[in-house]
Amino acid sequence: MKPRRVLAIARKEYLQIRRDPRSLGMAIAMPMLLLVLFGYALTLDVDRVPVVIWDQSESPASRELISRFAGSRYFSLKGYVRNYREVERGIDSGRTLMALVVPRDFAGQVGSGRPAAVQLIVDGSDSNTATIAIGYAEGVVQTYSREITLRATQGLGGRPLNPPVEMRPRVWFNADMESKNYIIPGLIPVIMMVIAALLTSLTIAREWERGTMEQLISTPVKGPELIFGKLVPYFVIGMFDVLLAVLMGEFVFHVPLRGSLLLLFVMAAIFLVGALSMGMVISIVAKNQLLANQLAMILTFVPAFILSGLVYAISVMPWPIRLVTYLVPARYFVALLKGIYLKGVGLNVLAGEAALLLVFAAAMVALANFQFRKKLG
Repeated sequence: MKPRRVLAIARKEYLQIRRDPRSLGMAIAMPMLLLVLFGYALTLDVDRVPVVIWDQSESPASRELISRFAGSRYFSLKGYVRNYREVERGIDSGRTLMALVVPRDFAGQVGSGRPAAVQLIVDGSDSNTATIAIGYAEGVVQTYSREITLRATQGLGGRPLNPPVEMRPRVWFNADMESKNYIIPGLIPVIMMVIAALLTSLTIAREWERGTMEQLISTPVKGPELIFGKLVPYFVIGMFDVLLAVLMGEFVFHVPLRGSLLLLFVMAAIFLVGALSMGMVISIVAKNQLLANQLAMILTFVPAFILSGLVYAISVMPWPIRLVTYLVPARYFVALLKGIYLKGVGLNVLAGEAALLLVFAAAMVALANFQFRKKLG
């Protein structure tokens, strides 16, 4: 394989990219657009849950409980209702997610030391959000209940009761539990996988459709030289996209980068080579731009988004699906970026993921060269 021929093919592909501003726009603008859209739209944080109140008691005790919900950053008080029909109307219209119903004899029950039940009506159409919102509400009510018990005990001159077991949670690596701190690093592999495969999936197919593959075949250029020459321009564009994504994570989303920046770019380069080569394999097999584009989307976006551990934890998936995730390269790059970004760890911890990523890149390069045949047909 001669570098001169590789550079000649790379220059040809570079000129092709320059003549096709749509490809260049997709290569640079599309990743940034996807990062912004997913970065702001894809969030697992549940804040400012809209809630309405039906206060049947209208007592100081009920107003104190309601103030706990109004003062919490997890809830947004949308107003008061007078009956269940208004509660139903608010949930059906989407104006509110939950309703707190305080019974008429709430103050009397609290004052006499008897258990006082309050009703929480929650829209369960989004089960994940509903579960988190119920947890927030239970926390508010439990805190209020403990304070009432403490005041009652002290009023009787008794000694405050301490719980026999007290849990003191401490969160490492993402103390504020902000989902963007792990979603943004996880989005980089997904976007890179999709864009890289889409770009190179059109290269060989475009040559066949335009009839220029016959001209390339008649030259002394060998198959590996053609493959690597076509990969070079897209590799440069891909690494530029990685740089922009890292800068956006730092200055737009303010995601902390605690690990090695050099290690991040080295791992990104390995992953990018594999993703570009995978797109090249798709292009060689399909020989049609439309089919290659569709195959690239199916084989990259869906597995990378769902099976990489970005949104759904792999540990809670059924075991057959967990086995399939080992075939998804984005899984290893997501784990690498989370370790580098949030934990600040290096290859002493992430060596296994780095090795598997290297195997993926080498396998895709070898498969691309094996599939390509410098002949018609």
